Amino acid sequence: MTITDSAIVRADARSPEPDAWPGLYDVPSGPRTRVAAVVAKRIFAHAMRRLEVRVETGGVVGTTDGRPTIVLHRPEEFFARVGADGLIGFGEGYLSGAWDSPDLDLLLTTMATEIATIVPDWMQRLRSVWQARMPSSHRNSEDQTRDNISHHYDLSNDLFATFLDETLSYSSALFESEVVQESAHSSAGVPTSDDMAEGQARKIERLLDRAGVVEGSRVLEIGTGWGELAIRAARRGATVRSVTLSVEQQELARERIAEAGFADRVEVDLLDYRQVVGTYDAVVSVEMIEAVGHEFWPTYFAKIDSLLAPEGRVAIQAITMPHDRMLATRGGFTWINKYVFPGGFLPSTEAIDQVTREHTALRITDRLSFGLHYAETLRQWDEAFGAASADVRRLGFDAVFERMWHFYLAYSRAGFAARYLDVQQLTFAKESV
Repeated sequence: MTITDSAIVRADARSPEPDAWPGLYDVPSGPRTRVAAVVAKRIFAHAMRRLEVRVETGGVVGTTDGRPTIVLHRPEEFFARVGADGLIGFGEGYLSGAWDSPDLDLLLTTMATEIATIVPDWMQRLRSVWQARMPSSHRNSEDQTRDNISHHYDLSNDLFATFLDETLSYSSALFESEVVQESAHSSAGVPTSDDMAEGQARKIERLLDRAGVVEGSRVLEIGTGWGELAIRAARRGATVRSVTLSVEQQELARERIAEAGFADRVEVDLLDYRQVVGTYDAVVSVEMIEAVGHEFWPTYFAKIDSLLAPEGRVAIQAITMPHDRMLATRGGFTWINKYVFPGGFLPSTEAIDQVTREHTALRITDRLSFGLHYAETLRQWDEAFGAASADVRRLGFDAVFERMWHFYLAYSRAGFAARYLDVQQLTFAKESV
């Protein structure tokens, strides 16, 4: 894999870390940065007081008074990074060791509860001036999407196996909980089970139920993962065509499908969703819309609409964000974009509803919200990843990668724990003419 400074990199364990992560150790400098650092310091101090975050300098604090704590090892570097690059600089400061926290989950969750107000209103109004914009190379056009997907999903199947359960499901589980109500707009309560494999199976089976997958169904899956959903659909007697842009996922998914005895029922193609043809009784997709890009949402749903049989159903699992925040951050470039998911962007439920109404005959008929279940999923992944440190190193990933992956999982978990982010299963049917 080519080492770049715009995505997750696979580092040679024998290489010095600064060489393996080009640009990370270049601290912003210059007159404009010094001014920006002063502004950042003032905003940071005000925000931390308001959030009651304990700020320490020097060594890592072993015990705290229960408040979230941030430890600034190199304050000048920290404020230079945040002043120059905002939240990207905040994340890079963690990777470089400029700051740390004895309880990263608590700190990030506390910040996520006030994410919309940490930056003052006057800076929010000037967002288009200071916010980094998504590079053109991250657009999810047909000629670039495969590279964007490969940067994350082709890291190493063995890496993902260090923290995923035996189903190799890389999306939110649906744990046991009391469902508030079974209706078109239901919400799953707080998770009451900690069995990951059962939770992943429950998530998949519910999605297949909502899509109406039964014996004889013709199923299209957009985004294969490592094959678990396709296997379960085939077990119901369906025939499945699954498309992916990840070479490593395609290879392992095919192996798992063959081992399960369904090679005659499931086809896994290395193919962009825009190139799929045919007619299907059910279209399913788990957490793939996040990689589509907002400018291609109409294309994505119009394609699904064109492939769906008249009486068919669509069921997708999607990570969502509040509509106002989606509008405010659209087109921006984030730490997650730079280091984890190039070109990724989260929709709002309102945006999905609007796009499908304007560009398709698809209409939302059922919705389940279970964001807290994603917080629990991510907590378990992070714990498993941390416990597998020796295995991660043996695979050739260095200490900075481990720190980056931990930050990614904790940062994501905080969004769901604070209820800033949600995950939903959405069911669609064609509107009757």
